[in-house]
Amino acid sequence: MIAMRRHALSLLLILLLAGCAAGPAPVSEPGDALSGPVVGPRWNLLLVGTSERLDLPTTPFFEIAPDGRVSGHDGCNRFHGRVELGPDNRIEFGRLASTMMACPHMEQSERMTAMLDDAYRYLIDHDRLVFFGPDQRVLGGFRRAN
Repeated sequence: MIAMRRHALSLLLILLLAGCAAGPAPVSEPGDALSGPVVGPRWNLLLVGTSERLDLPTTPFFEIAPDGRVSGHDGCNRFHGRVELGPDNRIEFGRLASTMMACPHMEQSERMTAMLDDAYRYLIDHDRLVFFGPDQRVLGGFRRAN
């Protein structure tokens, strides 16, 4: 039953990526302002992979500013860095740095920043954002904060 759900979710995500995704993201050049649906809102972590929820005292999130800066919280520490957007919903996070304070949930929080590091493409459907790795595997999902 679980395998069937994962297969159905993967198929749904592939169909959404093929047909219902937001238009291609603009190519970011140094000095250009970023725009598009991923830029601006706060994105709260929903799932790691297709179904795993992290149990952290603070909900992990990130925000992308029009100047290409990204900032957020991984559940333990604040982080910041840069992001580049490209054609076909390409995304690349870079130079992520954290406050690096130890916490009891460090292993889980590191999974959040690892997801950002591994993100290759994204898909937005309504208030949901899904990151995919270079192998098209679902890395995780976020929900737009209200």
